[in-house]
Amino acid sequence: MGRVVKVTTVGAIVSLQIEAPFSRELRKGQSVCVSGACLTVVSQNDTCFSVEMMSETVKRTRFSSLIERGAGTAVNLERALRAGDRLDGHFVLGHVDGVVSARSLRDGGAGLYVVEVEAPTEIMCQIVGKGSVALDGVSLTVIDLLGSGGFSVGLIPATLSGSTLGKLRAGDKLNIETDIIGKYVLEKFSDVLRNSLSDAGVARADLKNKKSISFEKLIGMGW
Repeated sequence: MGRVVKVTTVGAIVSLQIEAPFSRELRKGQSVCVSGACLTVVSQNDTCFSVEMMSETVKRTRFSSLIERGAGTAVNLERALRAGDRLDGHFVLGHVDGVVSARSLRDGGAGLYVVEVEAPTEIMCQIVGKGSVALDGVSLTVIDLLGSGGFSVGLIPATLSGSTLGKLRAGDKLNIETDIIGKYVLEKFSDVLRNSLSDAGVARADLKNKKSISFEKLIGMGW
């Protein structure tokens, strides 16, 4: 973890100065994942490094609240993976897909906490049970999909003590990044499905309104 030392806003650019134990190892132009968002190092010294965010990054993440809290705010930090390094967890690119909220937390026993996360439909269609998801940059395994538009994850003691998720409370916002493999599968499957339905005479407007689509029709086309 790291700690925000200073927040500066100049026009549409927000600069964060972050205290980190590995700051002296960084170089200008390198990437660091800050609570789930990949940001570029613009300067560094022995104790701190600085990154910049444009307005689009602030808009797509929960960083507006981080800017409001300012100095002293804890953030999750992870350096970029080098080719040839051991891969633990799953690929996290630092491309935030959206912001979700912690619906509830409950004690799962033996130091484990189970978090129920509320997410919109466009996020949920990329989530699968026992799949991977990143919350505020932390790679986690999905326990279950919830029928009420959400999913659950488990936080072990090491995750609670080594990340900002140890301070998580119900209602808190989280940056979310879904699994990149699932994104590609969903996108390509959607393209094939759209083309198949179009070839079968289903109009584009009907596709949008989900008209003229049934399980029987899909089965008839080989799905």
